[in-house]
Amino acid sequence: MNHRTLFVAIALATSLVGSLAGAQEGAVASLPPSLSALPAVEAPADAALAALTRENALLQEKLKALESCSISSGALAAKNGKRLKEVAADIRAQRQGLTDFEGYVKWMSANIAAYSKYISAGSVAAGFAKVLPIPYAGQASVFTKFVSNAALSLSAASVSINKYLAISQQFVARVDALDLAKESSSREVSELVRFADHDLLKGMVEVQEKLASTSELSASSLSFLESLNHYIGSTDEYWAKTKSLLKNDDKKEKSFLAESTTALRNRAAGFNAKFRLFDETVKKDAPLIKSLVAYDELIHELDPKFAKAK
Repeated sequence: MNHRTLFVAIALATSLVGSLAGAQEGAVASLPPSLSALPAVEAPADAALAALTRENALLQEKLKALESCSISSGALAAKNGKRLKEVAADIRAQRQGLTDFEGYVKWMSANIAAYSKYISAGSVAAGFAKVLPIPYAGQASVFTKFVSNAALSLSAASVSINKYLAISQQFVARVDALDLAKESSSREVSELVRFADHDLLKGMVEVQEKLASTSELSASSLSFLESLNHYIGSTDEYWAKTKSLLKNDDKKEKSFLAESTTALRNRAAGFNAKFRLFDETVKKDAPLIKSLVAYDELIHELDPKFAKAK
């Protein structure tokens, strides 16, 4: 080997050693300018690991977000408990009017028999008193049936009111005794939700229907009595045609009819005003109770303890 060849070999070896020694500072810097601009090429395993690391970081962020907005079965039960107390406040207000409804129904039951003689007499007069609002074609038998059905309707209303008074009292007492701070309250809340749906709401709607029927009955009776009272104020023909049915003297009958009409008008107005308040409460609380049921079902799905008890 000549001296020139030996010199070149030594230079190449020196250059290679220098490149290896400087690899930690960056092999790219020793490349020509045109190559140093290219990105570093990762090995396939390194690229996959980096991708998994990034995906794991994203999943961790999503889990933290879900944890921050999630709600536990206990928290849902507490919300249901607070809403039960709102419903109980409405029921307590309802109960104040129920005794008035019961009194009105009893009063109507006592007076419907007294009105019946005017209704029966009115059916006789229907043939000539065309102005009277008699929707029963002037048939005495139908009027008798009306009075009989009215008595049955009022009796059914009284039964429903008394039944609901007992159910609502039980509900209010249990909600008042509910302590949401206790761990065992979740179970009691669930039981109260089911009681509200199965018993309280059913009784409430039944009373609503019976009171609506009572209101319609009152309106029909009042319409007849007012028209009859107006009619006999301008003619004695009604009395002449119906004396055999009324039997008492005209003055007493006219006075009683006028007093009965006024009393029914006043009491019916008070009844209807309170019934509207009751009706509004039912429309407010019925969907609220149904929402409590939906939340309770969700609690049973979330909590294994409730799922077993379901």
